[in-house]
Amino acid sequence: MVSDDRGQARALEAITAGMLLLASLAFALQVTAVTPLTGSTSSQHIENQQAKIAEGVLAAEAENGTVVPTLLAWNESGHFDGAEFGGFHGGGPPTAFGNVLDRTLRERNIAFNVNVFYVTSDGERNRRPLQLVDLGSPSDHASTATRSFTLYDDDVLHDIDESTERAEPTDTTLGEEDGNYFAPDIDGDSRLYNVVEVEVVVWRM
Repeated sequence: MVSDDRGQARALEAITAGMLLLASLAFALQVTAVTPLTGSTSSQHIENQQAKIAEGVLAAEAENGTVVPTLLAWNESGHFDGAEFGGFHGGGPPTAFGNVLDRTLRERNIAFNVNVFYVTSDGERNRRPLQLVDLGSPSDHASTATRSFTLYDDDVLHDIDESTERAEPTDTTLGEEDGNYFAPDIDGDSRLYNVVEVEVVVWRM
């Protein structure tokens, strides 16, 4: 009788252990299973990384003072100096800011557009951006980074020297230009000329 009880106990233990093993395997499979959200989580991580890179570029180049000279490189033909109609289409402009964009983004297979918004004469933010760089249509998973820059009446216009890839200052200030610049003077009674917002849109190639 004792022998039968021990046999039943051992059989019960074996069944219980088997059930626990099966439960553990089922749990492990659920934890490691690839779900529809796995890909989107990975994509979101990449988008966040790209956004941080773009934000870092804008912050660093704002500190280095390379963005405003590029914005001031505007010619009499009504577009950025050295650019085709609609901006630069082969990469960043041939300036220090453009070089950093190319090295930091394009060399990592990250496509980018650079849009410029400004305040209109009636005090509103223009709705249609001016494109500094146009490398195509952003994907559905594009990320953006923005930063504002203040322009003053005594800021000088620049010409781009493609041989040195630098924006060189001219003798003409924004306050002296003949109204050809893309942004208007929004406050004629002060040094303030306009406030522009630079938007970098990035996406994977």
